[in-house]
Amino acid sequence: MRKTLVIFIVAGFLASCSTRYSTSENQNNHSNYNISSMNKKETAVAFVKAVTSQDVDKVRALANTDYIQHNPFIPTGLEPFIGLFPVLKENGTKAKAVRVIEDGNFVVLHHLWTGAKPFGAEEMVSFDVLRFDENGKVAEHWDALTPVVKETASGRSQLDGPTEIKDLDKTEANKVLVKNLLDDVLYGKNPQKITEYISVDTYHQHNPMIKDGLGGVQEAFQYLAENNDMFQYKKLHKVIGEGNFILSINEGEWHGKGQVFYDLFRIENGKAVEHWDIIQEIPNEGLANENGMFGF
Repeated sequence: MRKTLVIFIVAGFLASCSTRYSTSENQNNHSNYNISSMNKKETAVAFVKAVTSQDVDKVRALANTDYIQHNPFIPTGLEPFIGLFPVLKENGTKAKAVRVIEDGNFVVLHHLWTGAKPFGAEEMVSFDVLRFDENGKVAEHWDALTPVVKETASGRSQLDGPTEIKDLDKTEANKVLVKNLLDDVLYGKNPQKITEYISVDTYHQHNPMIKDGLGGVQEAFQYLAENNDMFQYKKLHKVIGEGNFILSINEGEWHGKGQVFYDLFRIENGKAVEHWDIIQEIPNEGLANENGMFGF
């Protein structure tokens, strides 16, 4: 994926040299977009749609000029980002938001990307996190991506499952539950307490390599341990949640390399009953910015 994205950046800048995305010519058109009438979720979806449709005026209206980028292969700043749009157009890159979660100034989009060869494969799954400024504009972006896997251990896709956000009054309690799950199970402080956090009756699994149920998790852990390939969670960077959906963003290691772990849990009656995730290697070369994949 790293090599493909580096090519994406270079090609984007070359293409932008022959494409007129003039700030001065388009600045007056910003008034055509009434962003004050949209909430953060609507703005986030509209921003991604504007990116994939190369609607430069709308992108400029919805985001800060000093837009901060944490995808390590995309340059920081709004205009350098816009300079990559010709590559998206050439590949017909589109995004479908399956889940949208809002927490304060942060919005998480759980995306299916098509025409996504610039990112590494024709179809990709991503978590995209957008931070909004005090004026309701997109100010900062983080993400993690992985290719779509057609045949999975559970028979579930990486994106299917419930999307309805419920139990808004339980958001903070559910965040605490996920933090405790991370501490005891994934950070290994008290792994025997796993049944306090994960339902023994229903646990739908969307990691393509793990089967459904608590038994599927335990089987996967045992296999990794026996092969001396167990992943390690080392630092929790952010928990973002709304009602029954809680996303955690962690830093760790796997296969001897640094990784970012995005884990989305659906909570029901005080237990995790569903899980989606993306694990992406943290690159250390060929970087387009120095912001890192964290810094929340």
